[in-house]
Amino acid sequence: MKEPWKTKDWFVSSWNYEKEVKKGFSFPEKIKFHDATLRDGEQQAGLVLSKDDKIRIAERLAEVGVDRIEAGMPAVSKQDEDAIKEIVKRKLGPEVFVFSRCVKDDVKRAAECGVDGIIIEIPSSTHIIEKAYGWPAEKAIELPIEATQLAKELGLYTVFFPVDMTRAELDWFFKIIEKVSSEGHMDALAVVDTMGVLSPHAVSFLVKEIKKKIKKPLEAHFHNDFNCASANTVLALAAGVEVVHASISGIGERAGMAAYEDVALMLKTMYGIDPGLDLSKMYGLSKLVHEILDIQIPPNRPIVGDGLFDVESGIVTVWMNRLADTDDVLEIFPFHWDLVGHSRPKVVMGKHSGGSSIENWLEKLGIKASQKEIESMLSKVKEKAYQKRKLLDENDFKKIVDEVVGR
Repeated sequence: MKEPWKTKDWFVSSWNYEKEVKKGFSFPEKIKFHDATLRDGEQQAGLVLSKDDKIRIAERLAEVGVDRIEAGMPAVSKQDEDAIKEIVKRKLGPEVFVFSRCVKDDVKRAAECGVDGIIIEIPSSTHIIEKAYGWPAEKAIELPIEATQLAKELGLYTVFFPVDMTRAELDWFFKIIEKVSSEGHMDALAVVDTMGVLSPHAVSFLVKEIKKKIKKPLEAHFHNDFNCASANTVLALAAGVEVVHASISGIGERAGMAAYEDVALMLKTMYGIDPGLDLSKMYGLSKLVHEILDIQIPPNRPIVGDGLFDVESGIVTVWMNRLADTDDVLEIFPFHWDLVGHSRPKVVMGKHSGGSSIENWLEKLGIKASQKEIESMLSKVKEKAYQKRKLLDENDFKKIVDEVVGR
């Protein structure tokens, strides 16, 4: 690809591909996507997924091509456990993992579900161990050794998940992971930013320091409290982390977590790395999940927002009228709507519309008008937008047309 920054599907910055920018990248040969929507995503306050909901979403995740589905936490409820077992039974393609506390009974229940792997959590900062959990610090070393050994005995791929590790004291944190790695068991270690407090500049440092201590595959699980989760995840991958933990549209506890759409599209367009997913299904999957959960996302939410390809500005409407049906449409948008399965761009009517917007809508209605009439309509459109404090719909516009040119 001569110009990886510019294709028929996207047009990003050529600077992304400069040698100096790419110097030091250590992306793995294969990046795995571990989707946590059915567990961490559902932990967003007020969200509930039924057994049927989980199965429906899991089926769509399989169609997209994720490598793993974190199907839930068996200890949460009988319904969760039943959903996990049914997802395993259906053999959808992706590996099925569950989340677990460092409790032997949790590990046994996970194995009884027939899953491929388990994520075992433990608090890893002394302050959260002592203040939030009320434990002596050493308990956070004893419990995971026992639980991870059992997971190994039961044949589960085990990801050790140190909660709050990015606020932990480094020496103490390294003591935990080295002990669990040598005396317990871990097939992989999750780099966990539970509170979303890791700065982008700290990501590669942390990954490199961990790699000095243990020789295990690493997985990135970053939360979004400072809106850094998706970018931090990509930076972790560039430092050699192999697995992305993400959710659909970034739903999850508090501000949510890394969004799989963001990470996948950044990799594809800005780094020239194939995420191995069917990107054309991203918008549809996001819509499905938000309909099931009955929650709204901002219309300008990157990649999957409903209004992402709406054009209100008068000058951009001029560009749209000129370029929408040409090979140069990416002069207006950084990626093509078809790449992510989004709807075609449309001109909307509001305060920021211009004369070209009026002409666009008149053409759709098959109505002719003079330049003076168009100017009058535009004035009334802006006035109506101030009254409504939102976009005009077709009925609003038709009334204005009637006022100006008559029926």
